[in-house]
Amino acid sequence: MNILPYVAMIAVFYFLMIRPQQKRAKTERTFESNLKVGDKIVTKSGIHGKISELSETTIVIETMSGKLKMERSAISMEMSAKLNTVAVKK
Repeated sequence: MNILPYVAMIAVFYFLMIRPQQKRAKTERTFESNLKVGDKIVTKSGIHGKISELSETTIVIETMSGKLKMERSAISMEMSAKLNTVAVKK
């Protein structure tokens, strides 16, 4: 009988903390794998640009001041999605 509260706490912990994080990581991996040349993106540091080259782990983005080479993981999924939905609405 004393083990039931511990099992319940572990289940709550899993469904409230671990599962949402796994889901978010999966959507970020999907987003990174669906990037293509010509996509407009925003990096996590706030740099706006357009993808000019892609490789396995890095990308080259073209900005107003030139080209920058960055890791794919440096791209903000949320900000890039907002940027592209605003561009579609115009």
